[in-house]
Amino acid sequence: MDFNAYQRALPQELRGSECPFPAAEFDQRLASVRERMAAEDMDALLLTDPSDIFYLTGYSTFEVSVHVALLVTGSSLFLQVPSIEMGPAMVTTRVAEVTGYRWEGIGEVLSPLIEALNGSADIVGIDAWHGSLRQGVLEGLKARLSSVRFIDSGGLVKKVRIIKSPAEIEYLRHSARVTGEGLRAAVAEVRPGATDNDIAAAGARALLEAGSEFMSMQPIVTTGRRSSVIHTNHKRCTIEQGEPVFLEFGAAWQRYTAPMMQTVVAGSPSAEMQQVFEGCRRIVDALLEAVKPGATFDSAALVAERALAPLASKVFFSGVFGYTVGAQFPPSWVEGSGFIARGGNAEFKPGMVFHLPICLRVPGQWGIGCSETILVTARGAEPITSNPWTLGS
Repeated sequence: MDFNAYQRALPQELRGSECPFPAAEFDQRLASVRERMAAEDMDALLLTDPSDIFYLTGYSTFEVSVHVALLVTGSSLFLQVPSIEMGPAMVTTRVAEVTGYRWEGIGEVLSPLIEALNGSADIVGIDAWHGSLRQGVLEGLKARLSSVRFIDSGGLVKKVRIIKSPAEIEYLRHSARVTGEGLRAAVAEVRPGATDNDIAAAGARALLEAGSEFMSMQPIVTTGRRSSVIHTNHKRCTIEQGEPVFLEFGAAWQRYTAPMMQTVVAGSPSAEMQQVFEGCRRIVDALLEAVKPGATFDSAALVAERALAPLASKVFFSGVFGYTVGAQFPPSWVEGSGFIARGGNAEFKPGMVFHLPICLRVPGQWGIGCSETILVTARGAEPITSNPWTLGS
């Protein structure tokens, strides 16, 4: 049977059986998005970011390299998936109107979208800065819908997503617990003579055994001089006596990730390593004090910069003291709805969740990274991860 017959043949009781939230939660999210659409005079919103589509429907799959689209209007939802994704669309969502196209026939996506938009929408919001929106799809729609104006939605859905519901926060807390289990198992294997792959394997096994789904990023483990280079990962490197081993893990629970960084030394840390480690702790502590409702992202970054200042000329730091996390898919667990960095004029609000990725790298020598994922509450910042804050293994 083809994918259309497959859709009809799937038992009705499977529809939405793996949807991670009750219908009422999705109704509330859709209402918030539609309210913003109306305020910005958008007749429709064309979403292609897998995490945005998940947020509004529950649609989940490990195959995120293909074109998937969700068309949101004031009264309807239209989900478009390739033939190989018809099964996930049926079991993870309750969307009534789901249409497929041949996996090998990407050009077939245009006609159903044109039919859905033609005559019903004059202004359509798109996420112009997200890589999931294929140029061929957008140009094809523009060419055949000359009366429709496509405008950048300015990350409209992410503006709603940045405040987490109680159910989302519970998933993030569960992720944090599993993340911690993975890190503890990995740290227990750190010793001279082991490889970074040995450490990553122990951590990955613990994450999966504790219930993690496929992760948005696999466990990150680097050692020695390679840890001084941002975004390197395990590559069969042997750990030497006295070398720091940098770890960054993030378990996925119902697609929600609460990451954590930890660094341990295979032996005794040097005085310089201890100094940089204490710098990481100083920055995180400063952020825990600065992050509170009403404060701006910029003001928190300024406080963190002051804490970094004694090491600023010696270490490389990315410049981002925090980023929002929530539901995500490969290749990243970064939600993208907010960054704690200079120039950010948004204000912290209860329900926001940030990872504070404080990693300080001495070029050509090593890097020390330690982090927490925090929840913004009415009282201030609450860590939901449990970093042991020690360099010892």
